[in-house]
Amino acid sequence: MTEKAFGLSNGGVRVGCAGWAIPTALAARFPGAGSHLARYARVLSTVEINSSFYRPHRPSTYARWAASVPEGFVFSVKVPKEITHSRRLVDPEEPLDRFLAEARSLGDKLGPLLVQLPPSLKMEPAVAGAFLTMLRDKHTGPVALEARHASWFSPEVEALLVAHRVARVGADPAPVPGADEPAGHPGLVYVRLHGSPRIYHSAYEPAFLDAMAQLLLRRSPSASVHCIFDNTASGAAPVDALSMAARVNAPQPAKASPSC
Repeated sequence: MTEKAFGLSNGGVRVGCAGWAIPTALAARFPGAGSHLARYARVLSTVEINSSFYRPHRPSTYARWAASVPEGFVFSVKVPKEITHSRRLVDPEEPLDRFLAEARSLGDKLGPLLVQLPPSLKMEPAVAGAFLTMLRDKHTGPVALEARHASWFSPEVEALLVAHRVARVGADPAPVPGADEPAGHPGLVYVRLHGSPRIYHSAYEPAFLDAMAQLLLRRSPSASVHCIFDNTASGAAPVDALSMAARVNAPQPAKASPSC
C-alpha cells in the first residue's frame, strides 16, 4: 500500500488515535474483514499504543500487531510509566532496555516513542540530560516528549531537546502556556489532541480541525508529522481522526507562481 493510500499525499501528515477501538456506529467507515486493528489500519495511517504505559507486552504481541497492518503504517509507542512516573527519569536503564527490546518487535512499523511526563515533574537539567543521553545511546528512531510542567518550556530546554533530536509534543488542551505549540527537534512534529473543553471526551469543532490541518500541512514538507486524537472516552477520537485525515489529504490550492 502506498503512502498516498494512507492520506500522506500532502507531504506526510499521519493521523490516528490513541488506540484502535472502532465504535459500532462507525463500523461502516472501517470496512472489511479482520480484527479492529486490521480494519483501522486500512483507513488511518498511524496509531498510538498507550497500553505499553501501563504494562509490558510480549515481543510476539508487537510482532503480531505489526503483521496485522499494511506497509507504510506505523505505531507510536508510549514509554512505560515506571520510567516516567515511578522513577521520574532516574535510573531508567533496566526498564528502558526491557521496553525497547519488546517494542522493536514492531520492526519497520515502529514509529515515534512517546515520553509523557507527569504534570508534577519539574525539569532538572542533570536528570533530563542523563535520561535523554541514555535514550539516544540506545534508540536512534524518532522520539516525542510531552512535558506538562512549566519548567520544561524555556529556551534552554528547547536547545536540549534539539541537541538530542527529541520533539516536544503540542498538546490540546495546553496544561501550561506554550504547551500547545509543537517544538524541539524540527524533523518531527507530534500533536496530541485530548479533547476540549471536556478533556478525553469532547469532539473538536470544525473550525479547530481546519486550523490544525493547516498547521500540520505547513510543517509537513520538512518534518514527519503525526496527529493523534486522544479524546477516546466518549468515542470522539475516530470521528475526529477521519475528519482530519480528509482535510490533510484534500487537494491543496496551487501556489501562485512569482510574477516576472
